[in-house]
Amino acid sequence: MTFKEFKLHPKVVSGVESAGFIEPTPIQAKGIPTVMDGKDVMGLAQTGTGKTAAFALPILHRLMEGPRGYVRALIVAPTRELAEQIHGAVTSLGEKTGLRSVTIYGGVSINPQKSKLKSGAEIVVACPGRLLDHIGQGTINLSKLDVLVLDEADQMFDMGFFPDIRRILGHLPENRQNLLFSATMPPPIRKLAHELLKKPITVQVDTVAPATTVSHALYPVAQHLKTALLMELLKHTDTNSVLVFTRTKHRAKRLGLQLTKAGYTAASLQGNLSQNRRQEALDGFRSGTFQILVATDIAARGIDVSQVSHVINFDIPNTPEVYIHRIGRTGRAARSGDAFTLVAPDESGLVKAIEKLFGSTIERRTVEGFDYTAAAPPRQVQKPRSNKPKKASPVKGVSAAEKTKVPRRPRRRRRPAGPKPDGRVASTNTGRK
Repeated sequence: MTFKEFKLHPKVVSGVESAGFIEPTPIQAKGIPTVMDGKDVMGLAQTGTGKTAAFALPILHRLMEGPRGYVRALIVAPTRELAEQIHGAVTSLGEKTGLRSVTIYGGVSINPQKSKLKSGAEIVVACPGRLLDHIGQGTINLSKLDVLVLDEADQMFDMGFFPDIRRILGHLPENRQNLLFSATMPPPIRKLAHELLKKPITVQVDTVAPATTVSHALYPVAQHLKTALLMELLKHTDTNSVLVFTRTKHRAKRLGLQLTKAGYTAASLQGNLSQNRRQEALDGFRSGTFQILVATDIAARGIDVSQVSHVINFDIPNTPEVYIHRIGRTGRAARSGDAFTLVAPDESGLVKAIEKLFGSTIERRTVEGFDYTAAAPPRQVQKPRSNKPKKASPVKGVSAAEKTKVPRRPRRRRRPAGPKPDGRVASTNTGRK
């Protein structure tokens, strides 16, 4: 099958050819015709399956007819990075169409976004919070909307965006096409799909099954030895493009610094970074400037780097679905990839949940020559707080005698002016002549 069989608009086909697309992926082969028919779609596909083009190409084809200068397609994404990637794909594929795309997200000034919206755009790619800001300020007009896309719906739920999504839906016209894409389908997503989609067609591609191009391995190790084992593991690994996941942003930052000190070109991606620093880390990882990127799940959402060779779970994810999302970053485009997970003894329950989802046991491995018996460093015992009163800190330029406070005499209340016993009025002039 080729893209020509979809009978897309010639100017859209030109964008497809410029992008080098030859044969559609499974999600594209199933999804594009259904979206072009104008039906509501529930797409179940992992990250890296080509789903962006599965909805972007039919939208570009549809918008070639009808008025320009109005927002006719709204794509809602959970993160700034994903919004930029979708915008980039839309802009690339629609290069010859003359259609304009605008990104809307927080963390940057709102004024340039207002200017772009005012000048006219047919496609808006937005994050929920900033989109609501524009709606509240009346700087975006969604009354002529034709198509709504909710991408990575399960991630938006995890990030707590569902109340915002429902508020956004209240500002959209009733007559529109709705497309919902998600890697997993937990009960809250099913409920939203039931509320949002009208007689939807389900397009499903490898929803929960891991990519066949990825090999998996577990490395059992004590919690206090994880960093040392990671360093040893990296010595035996091609470290051109390694993505390491941690559970907390503090651990991501600390681990990134430790890897840099060990001689690797590494960066950390966590919530405390400014938008510019986040973009620098992502661009550096994509270009190969950074060999290793350490990230939390939330910070890594939207990362689309096709050449990732290894995903290493420094901390095992809390759910099997998150594991699917993490390992979906490697083994893309028919390339092989490896997913390694460091597992502490108290994390066996999480391992069982992942293996249950896969329907098979994941291989356990050890690193030859590594000392798994090394004792944990002694914990630093904090000294008990003293109950003695704290000494007053010295104040510069004040002598000991001056620091000794002498109680002030209370001020005498001034008697109100009034007639004296002899009938004379008391003088209120207190100044000396």
